[in-house]
Amino acid sequence: MEDAVYRAGIEWLTALLAMQGLEATVTANLVEDETGHSCWLTISEEGLTPEQVQTLIGERGSVLDSIQYLANTTLNLGKEADQQQAFTLELAGYRAKRLEELKTMALAAAEQVLASGQSYELKGLSSAERRQLHHFLKAQEGLSTFSRGKEPDRRLVVCLESEVQDDA
Repeated sequence: MEDAVYRAGIEWLTALLAMQGLEATVTANLVEDETGHSCWLTISEEGLTPEQVQTLIGERGSVLDSIQYLANTTLNLGKEADQQQAFTLELAGYRAKRLEELKTMALAAAEQVLASGQSYELKGLSSAERRQLHHFLKAQEGLSTFSRGKEPDRRLVVCLESEVQDDA
């Protein structure tokens, strides 16, 4: 099944890039981390100009996030929940670098809340990034997280477990 999933992801993303007039090689591999496993579709920088790479990533990863959302929606359309596959799009090491930044942010927020006892808000995160931070912080004893506000100003709140209040 993995080969079929990989092939479908590669073909879909290659076709999408071609519609944008971009010829880029796409590879796929399974990545397992603390959030589970995901089929990473990596767009090769070879043959792309630095401007094309930056355009595909977008400001703070917004374009890459949008393409990733489309990939997950399109490639899982009509599949039962247990047959769905998570797809992560990577280009120029952006996701790997951002993942490390998010882990650092989670650790800093946790330390601040545990030291001060006061809640802490993280702003400017995509829904996928908020989901990752929820997952990272779930393992932190004594802390809880919830989201507050509406897009595009939705924020992740880290607080002591005793202060949980979800305004989803």
